[in-house]
Amino acid sequence: MLPTYCPSCHAQLKVECLKCESCGTEVNGSYDLPVLALLSEDDQQFILRFVKNSGSLKEMASQMKLSYPTVRNLLNDIIHKINSYETSL
Repeated sequence: MLPTYCPSCHAQLKVECLKCESCGTEVNGSYDLPVLALLSEDDQQFILRFVKNSGSLKEMASQMKLSYPTVRNLLNDIIHKINSYETSL
């Protein structure tokens, strides 16, 4: 998984260089990481599952063998994290 926080001081990391492996072109600057990249791997997997299920929490609850309210709470937690990240950017 892509590191998103400094291992020394825990500040949020930024991207400074992107490089094309095909031609060697480099793009340099200081860029924020995408909000979704800041989420944990579990949260990212939840979002992927959500999209693959066309946003059906009922279907996700069935697949995950969890109750609908539990899956809804998981989604609400992710929404709260995303809102927090966007506020801090």
